[in-house]
Amino acid sequence: MPSQGDALQQTRTDYEHHMQTCRQCHVDTVPCAVAKHLLRLYNNARRSSAQQGVGVR
Repeated sequence: MPSQGDALQQTRTDYEHHMQTCRQCHVDTVPCAVAKHLLRLYNNARRSSAQQGVGVR
């Protein structure tokens, strides 16, 4: 089972990868629905790790 820090890093990587590879997100300034969902997952992981005391950058 991945640690909280690993989950945070993975969600951030997923979001950044999507923003670079999604045609709509890359061209438009408005993120698509998938990007919004991935950002929400990243923010939830970040909040969770901050509550548990894991370092956040």
